[in-house]
Amino acid sequence: MWVFFILVLTGTFIAMEGITWLTHRYIMHGFLWGLHRDHHQTEPGFFEKNDWFFVIFAIPSIMLLFFGTINNVWWMQATGFGIMAYGAAYFIVHDVIIHQRFKWFSRSRSTYVRAIRWAHKMHHKHLDKMEGESFGMLMVHKKYWNKVRRDKQLMAASKVNYAPDKI
Repeated sequence: MWVFFILVLTGTFIAMEGITWLTHRYIMHGFLWGLHRDHHQTEPGFFEKNDWFFVIFAIPSIMLLFFGTINNVWWMQATGFGIMAYGAAYFIVHDVIIHQRFKWFSRSRSTYVRAIRWAHKMHHKHLDKMEGESFGMLMVHKKYWNKVRRDKQLMAASKVNYAPDKI
């Protein structure tokens, strides 16, 4: 039973990347652009209207966990936990690592972190809802990996420290 629970949880987590891409591209950059627009602009303050998406996307997870628990339906719980786990990963990657709203990981030598930051930077260079690229969150297109690897090679060739441990 636990094997199936973990499989459903993991499958849900993986499926959430595709759901996130579709939601970001067609809903956040579509009819809910009014909530997402301030995320593409420099606004004063810590909170954005865009933060409401955290609440909106938490609702299915909470409902699945609640009804799965009171009705003893394991696959609903597993799905709810999978969505919750993706939400936690999304928060860490998007708000902490990319936008650094919390200064927990301000410097990184990780190729993955640098590639995901670059992909997101390319997404944010578009200030309107119709243009855009890189709508996913955890998976990074090969062109961003290649760019970061090229940069690392250029830095190594120039004998420049890529990301100093201490400032």
